[in-house]
Amino acid sequence: MATFTSSDLLHGAEFTDVDLGGARFVRTDFSGVTMRAVDVQGTDIDAPWLSAADGGLLINGVDVVAFVEAELDRRFPGRAQRRAATPDGLRAAWGALEATWAATGQRVASMPRGTVDVSVAGEWSYAQTLRHLIMATDTWLGRAILGLERPYHPIGLPNAEYETDGYDVSVFTDATPPYDEILAVRAEHVAMVRDFIAALTAQDLARPCRHPWAPDRPVSTLACLHTILEEEWAHHRYAVRDLTSITGQPETGIPADD
Repeated sequence: MATFTSSDLLHGAEFTDVDLGGARFVRTDFSGVTMRAVDVQGTDIDAPWLSAADGGLLINGVDVVAFVEAELDRRFPGRAQRRAATPDGLRAAWGALEATWAATGQRVASMPRGTVDVSVAGEWSYAQTLRHLIMATDTWLGRAILGLERPYHPIGLPNAEYETDGYDVSVFTDATPPYDEILAVRAEHVAMVRDFIAALTAQDLARPCRHPWAPDRPVSTLACLHTILEEEWAHHRYAVRDLTSITGQPETGIPADD
């Protein structure tokens, strides 16, 4: 099986009469890709930034972005509130998100021991997902909004590109923390966001912060909070997807497909 990495320049390449059946693409840029007369049966595409795509996603000439977003909002009640732009709206959005994660946590607690550490197709396990969300909170609340000099809790888990982008991974533990410890730190971080949003005013939302990945580019407090909400809902979807793969049963409370 051939493997292509970032060192292989395929930008602008043309594939004609090529069999890519069963191929797997991870962290791959498909922006602007044109496909003609292709067989896409059984194709599984996960594009977390789909709603932000300027060019949309055309399938047989139909832009499907709005359809996908509406269906995700239907499947995950409360997700539609993630773009709230007022303090009260953000408080409601965070409350809905907390309730959703609490229900998923109860589901996980009822599953067989060790389920939280199961990885599906190389994706993060449930425990690793919670660790990454700890890191995301530290990035966008601790580092960006609050301007903390040392924002990261060592139990956090950075994204795969963190080290290759030149950031210091030594602030994070190499050990696998006990799940109970992960839950405790995660609860503290959820409370951090809740408490911050509870005290928000309309004036606070426009306050400029330093973008954690582009320090020379200012970003508003509201934009940082939107990023936290996007991260939370995206990773909740991944977690539910993989739990369903493990158990074969969808999460209780999420409407089934019609």
